[in-house]
Formats: sequence, C-alpha cells, structure tokens
Amino acid sequence: MKQAAMTADDDLVLDIRGLDVTFSTNDGDVQAVRGIDLHVRKGETVAVVGESGSGKSQTMMAAMGLLADNGRATGEVLYRGRNLLTLRPKALNAVRGAKITMIFQEPMTSLDPLYTVERQLSEPLVEHGGLSWKRASRRALELLELVRIPDPSDKLRAYPYELSGGQRQRVMIAMALANDPDVLIADEPTTALDVTTQAQILDLIADLQERTGVAVVFITHDLGIVRRIADRVVVMKDGEVVETGSTDALFAAPRQAYTRMLLDAEPSGHKEPVPESRPIVVGAQKLGVAFRIQQGFLKPPTVLKAVDDVSLTVREGQTLGIVGESGSGKSTLGRALLQLLPHSGRVQFEGRDISNADKAGMRAIRRQMQLVFQDPFGSLSPRMTVGQIVTEGLLVHEPSLSRRDRDLRACAALQEVSLDPSVRNRYPHEFSGGQRQRIAIARTMVLKPRLVVLDEPTSALDRTIQKQIVDLLRDLQRDHGLTYLFISHDLAVVRALADTIIVMKSGRVVEAGPAEAVFSAPADPYTRALMAAALAPVAAG
Repeated sequence: MKQAAMTADDDLVLDIRGLDVTFSTNDGDVQAVRGIDLHVRKGETVAVVGESGSGKSQTMMAAMGLLADNGRATGEVLYRGRNLLTLRPKALNAVRGAKITMIFQEPMTSLDPLYTVERQLSEPLVEHGGLSWKRASRRALELLELVRIPDPSDKLRAYPYELSGGQRQRVMIAMALANDPDVLIADEPTTALDVTTQAQILDLIADLQERTGVAVVFITHDLGIVRRIADRVVVMKDGEVVETGSTDALFAAPRQAYTRMLLDAEPSGHKEPVPESRPIVVGAQKLGVAFRIQQGFLKPPTVLKAVDDVSLTVREGQTLGIVGESGSGKSTLGRALLQLLPHSGRVQFEGRDISNADKAGMRAIRRQMQLVFQDPFGSLSPRMTVGQIVTEGLLVHEPSLSRRDRDLRACAALQEVSLDPSVRNRYPHEFSGGQRQRIAIARTMVLKPRLVVLDEPTSALDRTIQKQIVDLLRDLQRDHGLTYLFISHDLAVVRALADTIIVMKSGRVVEAGPAEAVFSAPADPYTRALMAAALAPVAAG
C-alpha cells in the first residue's frame, strides 16, 4: 500500500458534504444516496467500495454533474471551496473534464468509434486547454508516451476498435490527464481487464500519481485492489457510508458486519478431479481457428492464428478452466468447440465427430451444448419478458410444448437458480447484474444441457455476487452431472470452481493439468507470470 497522503486542510481538493441523490420514477422518488460525507486530499487515493446499488458510482456522477435527467443532487460538492452543485453549466465545464476528470469501466463505450485516438485526445486540450489543434496533436503524442502505449505515433492514427482493452484504457487515462487535473475519479477501470493488464494499469495510475500529485477516487468492488492501492477506504451500503478509515485499520479490524462480509466474499473452495472412468463429453484434436486480417488497400491480408493446434478432453462432471490474457484465444476456443466458428482439426461430442456437421445436424445436439456470456444485459433481449427469454430455446427444440408447459418449465428453471417464478413477467432492466446472470443460466438450464461453456460469467459482478454464482454453478453441476468449460481471467474464481486447467497464450496451450498443481507449482514461465500478476503489489507511490 502507498504511504498515507498529507493531511493538512490546505491539501483538501474535493470535499463532499451531506450529499443526497434522488431519482424520479413512475413509482415515486427513489433516494440513491443519503447524506454522504467524503473528502479527498492532494496525492491521496480514496477507495469507495460496496456492492452494486450501494450508491458509490452515483455519488461520483453527482459530483461531476453527470446524473441522468431524472436525477437531482442536493448538499455540497466543494472543489477548492466552490460548490459544484450550484455552478452554471459553463462554469462547471471549466472544472469538469479539466480539473476533475473521470475514467470508466468500459472504455469502448466512452471512446467514439468514428474518431481516431489523436482527435479524441486533442479535443479536450482544445476545449479546456485553449491549445491550437496542431499543439494539441503534439501534446496528444506526449500523453500516449506518458501512459506508456507502445508505438505511440502509430496509435495516434488508430481507431478504438484497433486497440486492445488495455490500450483503450490507457487512452482513457491519457484523456483524463490531458489538462493536469487535481482529481481523477476511476470507476471500476480494471474490472474487464485480465490480471496482467490490470496490474499494469494499477502500476501506471500509481506512477502518474507520484509524478503529478493527482488525487484519485477509486470506485471498485475488488477489495484485493483496494488493499494494494488505497490510503483510505469508504464503505457504502444502500446509499449510505457505513464505515470509513485507513486501509490498514479497516482490513485489520473492520467495525461493521457489512464490511466483514465484503472482506469474506472471496470465492473459495476446492473441486475434486473427476475419475478417469467418467465418459468423455467433449474432445478436440489439433483444433485451429485462423482469421484473415486485411492490412489496407492493395496490401495482402495477414493470417492470425487465434487457436493453434489445441487438443483436449473434458469428462462428465468435470470443470475445465481456460485462462490467459485478452487475445490468448480462450473465448475463440470455446466457440469453436460449440461449432460457432469454422475451424480445422476434429471436435467430438459424446463420441460423435461433429467437425463437419451441417446446420440440421447440429440442431439435433445444439440444446446439449449451451453458452453463458459475460454480459447478461447484452445477451438478454430488452423487449422480452424473463419468461419469454427463459423458454425461447424450447420453441426451437421442443416446439410441441404448450404455452402452459413452457410456463411451468420456466418456473422450474427460475426456482433452480434461486429466483422467484413470479419475476417471469418482468423485463431484464428491472434486475441487478447478478439476477440477470441467474436468468441467463436459467435460460441454459431449461434445455437440460450436457455441456455448458461459461465465458467470463462473473467478471462484471461484485465479489459477493460472484461467490453466490459460483455456489449456484456448483449446485447445478452436482445435481445434473453438468460438464463446464469455464473461461475467465479471474484466477480466484477459476481456482474455486475448476478441477482442471489449461493456460493459453497466443492461441496455444502452454500448460495444462490439475488445478491445484497448476496453481501451487506452475511449470511454464508464462503461467508463473500470470499468477504473479494476480498477486503483484502496485508500484510504490
């Protein structure tokens, strides 16, 4: 953890006093934040933690004047003595984006896909800094160098979709630092990143903080990160602060039961390997997936081997964890096994070679091979009720079922994932992230599959919800003899759920074996680097 920041009142850069945030809804007013007090000093890192819906993000959105149209904030948000809540838009804009800046969880939704990195970095320099476009372009290059993006000159001309997740997050940090802010608000900036990229981003923020003296408000549900980077912690629940204190003191002796619950929410447990006598559910020999990438006008395309010569077997009741950095090929491997991508090599499902199966042939076994995605909100139709979503597959695979029978199956599937069947007449936007993921799992379970591919199903969830989903997946596997392919960059979750692991790098398997053996004594240098990154301390600040 960093050294504690200075405590003189002269160093106070952000002082939130008695902040209330209320949203007007069809069902009346909903108070999301109640009487929040929070202060931040120069060079200090304050972590704001709590479960989804605790009000931590809405507190900072209110401070930035970025609430939705139906939201209103009262109280005081003092920046160097000025109450931002009372400023007119022009005066607020002179502070927001210049002296107080914000980076978000998913940079792809914050960066404009139609503009180059150079244009997007230059715009705040012109708007807030008064630079000419030519000078702003030079400063944009300096900013990319500051955040240590490789080949910064080339990246200036790139569009967001041409960058990796870690590179896009570095661009967002560069934009936030463009006008030398006093306060940087980071809202879950590493949640969607793999462990090595996450460690790099945390080191980068710590290094920039040391060099510039910027104060950081770090919103997160990952207490491992909090322990590594924060000077102080503010714990929120149901819109209120329930505990605050220095990081060392809070982790050593939390006073509130809620804080203790958060600290104990790390996924845990151990899955015993399945016997070799169990039948093989899915297998692959020399599986390969290649993509042709067009380099430009009149230039020959290059071939990217996303999956390269991968062989594996997964037995009934087994959980195979597939880990690796972004771009390692783990998600592509899962989709190739499900016959959702063209590939070379062979894939067998329950002893049948399905490598060349046509659409009609796959339909007969598709219900036995199901996929759960990372983002349930993106994979659930907002125009369909939960009941319609859960039973959609039955319309294809069991078309003879009556509406009443489908409804009964929906009720049973929802009960199995610990949701009240009465929710089947509601819509996805009415649920939390964890509840939406349970709905996505219910949609899978209603078809009674043999194999389920889980692609980062817990990465966007709070630790407390992650633990619940892991427990749910264990129960379903035990009750139904399910076979899982669990794709994730979260090593804590993989260790809790998987009995066997393969580690992928650049499309190839670099290590495979029983989970405990790989975690306790990784043989490959890349695996050791992944394990180290998951536990790495942040650069001293």
